[in-house]
Parts: sequence; C-alpha cells; structure tokens
Amino acid sequence: MKIDRLDVTVYRVPTERPEADGTFDWTATTAVVVTAIAGDAEGVGWTYSTGAAAAVVSDLLEGAVIGRAVEDVGACFEAMRRACRNVGTRGLVMQAISAVDIALWDLKARTRDMSLSALFGAARSGVPIYGSGGFTTMTDAELAEQIAQWRELGCGAVKIKIGEAWGSCVGRDLDRVRQLADQASGAALMVDANGGYTQDQARRVGAALDDLGVVWFEEPVSSDDIHGLGTVRQAVRCAVAAGEYVSDEFEAAGLCDVVDCLQLDATRCGGYTGFMRCSAVARANNLQVSAHCAPALHVPIAAATTNLRHLEYFADHVRLEPLLFDGIPVALGGVLTANESAGHGYRVGSGAREYRI
Repeated sequence: MKIDRLDVTVYRVPTERPEADGTFDWTATTAVVVTAIAGDAEGVGWTYSTGAAAAVVSDLLEGAVIGRAVEDVGACFEAMRRACRNVGTRGLVMQAISAVDIALWDLKARTRDMSLSALFGAARSGVPIYGSGGFTTMTDAELAEQIAQWRELGCGAVKIKIGEAWGSCVGRDLDRVRQLADQASGAALMVDANGGYTQDQARRVGAALDDLGVVWFEEPVSSDDIHGLGTVRQAVRCAVAAGEYVSDEFEAAGLCDVVDCLQLDATRCGGYTGFMRCSAVARANNLQVSAHCAPALHVPIAAATTNLRHLEYFADHVRLEPLLFDGIPVALGGVLTANESAGHGYRVGSGAREYRI
C-alpha cells in the first residue's frame, strides 16, 4: 500500500485566561494536524507550533513521502530530512516533520490493525504522569486549586513555573515554591524556570530549592547555554533537566553530559522516529528521559521506552486534546494507559471545526 497524500489543517485554541512562564506569555495554543492517507486508511499526527509548519508540510514534505510504501516510515523520515536540506532541519521544520512522522506511524499501525504500543513493543502497561502547569500568572488560590486537582489524579510529582519575568521576581518564585511544598505534601516537587535565570541567579535559587526539598530544576538557564547547565548542575543537589527543544539525536547527545534527565518532545524532535533515536542516545549515556507535554501523543511511545522516567501531564494540552480529538485517554491513579485500538486511537473530533483557522 502506497501513501497517496497528506492533508494538513491548523487549529488555534484560546486559553481560558492569559498565561505565562518565566520567559514567555500566551493566550492561545496552535496545533498543526497532519492526516496521512493511503487508500481508505488514514493516520493522524500533530505538533504544537505555528501555521507556518503547515506550509512546510505542503511545500516540502508531502512530495517526499507520496508514493512510498506505508511500511517504510524510516525511509520517509530520511526523505523528509533530505528534502529540507536547504532550509534547515531543526526548529519549525522538524516540528512539521514530527507531525508527519507521527501520522505515518499511526497509518502503519492502522493498516496492520495493531495498536501503536503493540507495534513499538510496550515496556509497561501504564505511563506515570506528573502534574504540570502552575503558570506565573496564577493567583495563590488558582495554584492551590490546580495542585489539588493533580493530587486527586494520583500524580506522584507536581511542577510549577518559576523564573517569573526573566528572573526578576525571585522572592515571589520562592514563595510559590513554598506554597507548592505545603499543598502538595507527599508528592515530588518540581520547578521549571524556562531559562529565565542567569547562571549566578540559578545557583542561588537552586540552593534555596534544595532547602525546600525540590527534586527537579528544569531549564535553570537557557537550554542553549550548555556550559551554564553544567555549571548549575554541579552546584545543586536537585536534578537538572532540559531537552524539550531538542530537534534530533545530535542535539540530544550535546545535552547528555550536563543534565540528570533528558526531556524529549515527539512534536519537536522528529515524531516517534526521532523520539526513539534520542531516547537511545540517552540510554547510551545511562540517562532516563522524560516526555515533554502532548500527553496523549506520547503515551504509545512512552509505554515502549525502557528508560522513561515520566510523562508531563501539561495543563494546556490536557485541556486542548479532548477539544480537538476523540479517543484521548483519561488519567487514573497517576498513569495514562495507551489505547488498545488500531494506531494511537485518536481521530480529529467534530468539535475541532470551531477552532480551525
């Protein structure tokens, strides 16, 4: 069976209120959705990006995969990368490749009438999740409500944003971490600075986080600052994590010496193919990986990743995915379980048209 075409659609879902982390603010999330079609069979994939990624799919990627065998996902991946040589294969371009790759894996599994977790070879029945959100724009009452929701879901770990306004509100950052510690008693405490601190700030904040019992310090400095990540890692007891912007296994390899856990995002690092390659690099460096955001999309590949630590149950995507797609799994007892239906089990839902642009 040959791939006939790729359809691509862009959706934008507004947030319930303005949101921010340490270095960015937003009022909507954009999903670029790809449908790979072969005869009567369809596979679906998506990335959280910008509408420009849709143009990459239409202009560069579709021609690279049309006419190829549905089974040959690896060949399609390499063909897409080669087709993008002159525009670069990272960032926005790799986000587009990621959406297509996920759609092709879904298509392959559906034509075999297999679940993706079975096709990949599941290493676990349920994927452990941690609650994630805690935006810097939240009031104390809103943060308390969110923490309570995470605990009700059975999340054994919870994460909030710090580094507010590029590290200019350290006092409030630490006050919010104290609130987290008080209200999430019994859970592992995690924070994400989104690269908001300088190296010296991150070392000082990290010392305070150690005293508060925080176990995870994500992007204390920019993930582009490899030296800075290593410097902070040597200065703190809590685990330093980064990698959500990794585009390929080569960038993944560059982070493995300076983090305690490598984050990977299948919507950015080359879809399921890229996730497998990058997690293998981490495994070769005796590191665990943590799946970043997009919880529903990550469940099949996370279930098959032997060196997985956990999956981020990110508030925005938890809200968005059921609005756009049918078949989204529900968290229970702190885990997400992969669908047993063919592929990953998701389809664009009828309610998605409200958000189409």
